[in-house]
Amino acid sequence: MRRNRFSLLFIGAASLAALLLLPGCSVNVDKEGNGQDKQVDIKTPVGGIHVSKQADVADVGLAVYPGARPKEKDSDGSDKSANVNISGFGYGLKVVALEYESDDVPAKVLAFYRDRLKMYGNVLECHTSRGNWNVNMGKSSSNELTCEGSGGNDIELKVGKKDDQHIVAVEPEGMGTSFVLVYVRTHGKDADI
Repeated sequence: MRRNRFSLLFIGAASLAALLLLPGCSVNVDKEGNGQDKQVDIKTPVGGIHVSKQADVADVGLAVYPGARPKEKDSDGSDKSANVNISGFGYGLKVVALEYESDDVPAKVLAFYRDRLKMYGNVLECHTSRGNWNVNMGKSSSNELTCEGSGGNDIELKVGKKDDQHIVAVEPEGMGTSFVLVYVRTHGKDADI
């Protein structure tokens, strides 16, 4: 998993926020002790954006693999969790992602999550290359999840539909495993996030 995924998610959401800024908006920024932004909330007459480095595993809807630990920040300070909610014009997007590491081999982590993901439907297994998540979103004739591209040593387990999906991305790391738990939900005019 690339070290900048969460930073890019945070920057992308902040950029989108800048596009929505209109007169009458309110901006609230909570800072960490080191002065870095921890949480940004923007409300405008047409929608809002909430971006936080603090993500709760309960929002992903999956348990943490036994003995796993949250991945530490990279040397450049990149966070390993994000919680992003964007809404406006009757549409919305929610993404929650948390990165963990375990001393167990990837096969054990995958077996644990294959079993847990079944409660959401049929589990799809995708093989990817390092840093290329396989998130299906957007409008198409089908709301079914698919694997885009193939090959690679990283494995993604995903379940649900394009507008409501749970993803576990697993890759070998040294003698153990690095994995990301992701929840993605989109909605149209008739639904809430």
